[in-house]
Amino acid sequence: MPPFDPLLADIRFGCGLSPLIPPPADAEALLATLNGPDLAAQRFAIEPFDTFRQRIVLFNEQGRIRRANRGTDREMAAKKAMQVMNRQARRAQMTWLGQTLARRGMTAAPLRERLAGFWADHFTTSGKAALMRRAVSPYVEEAIRPHLSGRFEDLLIAAVTHPVMVIYLDQRGSAGPHSPRGKKGKGGLNENLAREIMELHTLGVGGPYTQTDVRELAELLTGLTFRPTVGRLFRKDMAEPGRETVLGRSYGGRAPGLDDIQAVLRDLARHPATARHLARKLAVHFVSDTPDPGLVGAIEAAFLDSGTDLRAGYAAMLGHPAAWSPVPGNVKPPFDFIASALRALAMSPEAYVALKEKAFRQHIQYPLRLMGHIWEKPVGPDGLPEADSAWISPQGLAARLQWSVSVPQILAGALPDPRDFVDTALGARATPAVQFAARAAESRADGVGLILASPAFQRT
Repeated sequence: MPPFDPLLADIRFGCGLSPLIPPPADAEALLATLNGPDLAAQRFAIEPFDTFRQRIVLFNEQGRIRRANRGTDREMAAKKAMQVMNRQARRAQMTWLGQTLARRGMTAAPLRERLAGFWADHFTTSGKAALMRRAVSPYVEEAIRPHLSGRFEDLLIAAVTHPVMVIYLDQRGSAGPHSPRGKKGKGGLNENLAREIMELHTLGVGGPYTQTDVRELAELLTGLTFRPTVGRLFRKDMAEPGRETVLGRSYGGRAPGLDDIQAVLRDLARHPATARHLARKLAVHFVSDTPDPGLVGAIEAAFLDSGTDLRAGYAAMLGHPAAWSPVPGNVKPPFDFIASALRALAMSPEAYVALKEKAFRQHIQYPLRLMGHIWEKPVGPDGLPEADSAWISPQGLAARLQWSVSVPQILAGALPDPRDFVDTALGARATPAVQFAARAAESRADGVGLILASPAFQRT
């Protein structure tokens, strides 16, 4: 067995040290936190997409009333109702960011929260217009969190066929050229979802697929769409007829439907290239930008031997000695940094979840942006960068220091004594230089800020 380190377990595979919640005793205990009900999600609730979908239905109804009553009082009333709904959705998105931080700050199952963030980023998506711009947290709640410790193929199907992903990657209007709708010139074939499924979600960049495979998969996906009043659905009049061949295997040919889409996704999930791609991503995300080849190989083998069982992959990662190198690892991305700071401070969730919108933006959202992370607004479908260099720019480091020194005292009011907090936040990682800074700080705010901004706290 590897040299298990409780401190590393909380910092590298969890959400950071907490004065309220003890670290796990061993790797088995860490994995066991994935069992049972999702208590953090119950305590800090985020509405699932199926609930959020009703917002879209009501919003669209007001849009129809507005268009049908141009120049009348009904148009103005509908316009005002849509503005109210937009504002409510914007505030809900802000609240869900606070709830996501609270989950990390207060959870007794921190590995679950880290995995939720990892897989949400792996299956990056974003709404494009109107209320759908606020739908990412409901998407994660519905498509990602229920599948964190099951089989990757089930997670893959839930994520890439979800309405938010369908809209984000322009699948909603994709129609086969020989489908009834395609023959009428209504819509055309769109390859975006098919390409990202292969390149990002399964086989990886440089995987064993060709442009022909992408096109055939895109044709197999035609018919997969979304209607707000129904949810995800399959429209046969948009589906390309006939059989499609993806990576040498044939699909379809009968009456087209979701079964064929699920079949190809399961085969892609079980492909050896997918196991290799996922293994490396996990190792890079949790351990190092340049992971030990043996660690990657162990995770890959576990995925292959278990038939895409995610828990087996996690166990292989936690069971490899390279995962427990005492050398500080990756730089924490901005969200992880702020969340771990709130956890170390044992900050009451009410101190930030309940902030008014202007204050929340000033103390949470804008600092995240300055650090390089625009919440739920990705640059592209490949998600956040993993390389440390993406997060250690002069502006990003300055933003971290400024947040560390100023925001905790605003949110908490009373801060801990830095001489105690240095052990709470860093444990055995506290270097003599950081301990000296904690003792010599002119104020508690300065001392706490210097500890949070220290290299030892910034890395996993």
